[in-house]
Amino acid sequence: MTLIKSISGIRGTIGGKQGENLTPIDAVLYASAYGAWVQSQREKEQHRVVVGRDARISGAMVQQLVMNTLVGMGIHVIDVGLSTTPTVEMAVTMEHADGGIILTASHNPKQWNALKLLNNKGEFLNAAEGQKILDIVDKGAVTFAEVDALGKITINDAYIDLHIDEILDLPLVNVEAIKKANFKVVVDGVNSTGGIAVPLLLEALGVHPVKLYCDPTGHFPHNPEPLKEHLGDLMKMVVDEHADFGIVVDPDVDRLAFVDQKGEMFGEEYTLVAVADYVLSHTNGNTVSNMSSSRALRDITEKHGGTYTASAVGEVNVVHEMKDTNAVIGGEGNGGIIYPELHYGRDSLVGIALFLSHLAELKMDVSALRASYPTYFMSKKKIQLTPGLDVDSLLEKMTTKYASENPNTIDGVKIDFEDSWVHLRKSNTEPIIRIYTEAPSQAAADSLADRFIGEIEGII
Repeated sequence: MTLIKSISGIRGTIGGKQGENLTPIDAVLYASAYGAWVQSQREKEQHRVVVGRDARISGAMVQQLVMNTLVGMGIHVIDVGLSTTPTVEMAVTMEHADGGIILTASHNPKQWNALKLLNNKGEFLNAAEGQKILDIVDKGAVTFAEVDALGKITINDAYIDLHIDEILDLPLVNVEAIKKANFKVVVDGVNSTGGIAVPLLLEALGVHPVKLYCDPTGHFPHNPEPLKEHLGDLMKMVVDEHADFGIVVDPDVDRLAFVDQKGEMFGEEYTLVAVADYVLSHTNGNTVSNMSSSRALRDITEKHGGTYTASAVGEVNVVHEMKDTNAVIGGEGNGGIIYPELHYGRDSLVGIALFLSHLAELKMDVSALRASYPTYFMSKKKIQLTPGLDVDSLLEKMTTKYASENPNTIDGVKIDFEDSWVHLRKSNTEPIIRIYTEAPSQAAADSLADRFIGEIEGII
């Protein structure tokens, strides 16, 4: 059981002891620190914060704790209930709110939950802002409101519909072409809020959705990370239903992966590649993804005459780099699409709409579209951290060992070889070291990952 306190929020497993797990006391502690930070940003009579959650089992309990903590500080809460991370992000700006909290542990299993914290732009807090919240927790510098100054909770369950309306209004979402294509698509909503939002979007686009695990009970029917080894049921149903393709999202709907009409994975790395190809075919501009993402995005960007830039891992880092380079599309290779024309946040719903537009305009099936892109293969492995392990020292040793390869140490250690690369970094969300590799074949990518796991274990 684990509690991870970081600049990106608080994430942990439900139950157990205070300070060691995500208990009710820890939820109140960090919600109050966030509330104090919000109040410190701007002096005003009434601060407002949007709060929403995915469907995981602990969500309702944690949401009530968080909302009523904010109420106790005199903050007005807009309760959007069962929602998606990108929907809450958009609700912050639509409400002209001072911030937002999303209660979700993203791809983590059901025993996990987290407070993901937003600023008044509906974007994740940067490192300095996150550190201020940690400092408030350490100092206990929180003042609660007197009885006549308590906040209140207003329920607004319209934001998924409003989010979809904004997507339909985007110039590059070709609603007419999508409707003419008469697509049939299987949706795996992993029994969370994707099971609400994705079918609604598809129906609005004239697509026939076939629902798989779309009941938002929070009882995930498989590991919620949208990887091939977890998606056997979706892959089978796409074939059985003679569907055009399949869609899977994670519990909070900011990661997106596709299955082609043959029941084969499109490849989560290629979600961003395909959407970027479509956007760049209509809009001149640059792209950004993180250091752990495929080289294929660089290739597609350069084909369209743009410039590709790699950022440190983490949505806030990608967004910062996108703003600096005026990128028209970006995201993360784990299936996270960031389309600034809508908002600066990973958004599976806009990713689906742009992907459907691409398919409808090309009049090409999904397997043929995948075959049209440069082929790279990735291996994504991890090593569980043990108590007392000095990860920074370990990564320094790897940097020294491969100094002749000019390793990039912006975020962990990335070593670029002639036809492959390896990225080693400590996870921000789990007690693990991630080992990502890419090479011209799956066997080569796996072999490279295993080689570095062996080298790391030799140092440990």
